[in-house]
Amino acid sequence: MARVKGGNVSKNRRRKVLKSAKGYFGSKHRLYKTAQEQTFHSGAYAFRDRKQNKRNFRKLWITRINAACRENDISYSKFINGLSIAGIEINRKMLSEIAIDDPKSFTSLVEKAKKALESGAKKEVKEVKKESVAKTSSSKTTSKEDLSTKTLAELKNLAKDKGIKGYSTMKKDELIASLK
Repeated sequence: MARVKGGNVSKNRRRKVLKSAKGYFGSKHRLYKTAQEQTFHSGAYAFRDRKQNKRNFRKLWITRINAACRENDISYSKFINGLSIAGIEINRKMLSEIAIDDPKSFTSLVEKAKKALESGAKKEVKEVKKESVAKTSSSKTTSKEDLSTKTLAELKNLAKDKGIKGYSTMKKDELIASLK
């Protein structure tokens, strides 16, 4: 019996590959072997570029937002930080659309971000002052209960700050006694 080389299965498989390679340059759309190789590469490129497409759009949106921010006398990073402090959650795609289509509302968003930055800076200064006051008051008023709740590492740091010698070899009870 003669060997059948061009059966329906093989023919259909080849036809499917050549159909997907339609429009490729040169022999890549005519010859099965080169067409199959090119479709493999095309699939890999498509997968890679679907990921890169997301990056490219994000870059574009950031560029548009930055341009609109510069027109309103604020940098992009300060604007985004101000929005997060203000609690305004809006993605970059929408921000870029607003910057293009409705500059007035974008300006109002910039004003809100600036106000949030100013009030946020004031809060940070107050918090730093409170922390420094709390540290000085806590170091002055360390009672037995406060020291017993601290870990050994914290007690060693306190002993180091107070200048107690031999604190590294002391046990917890000895550290508490020497800190009083």
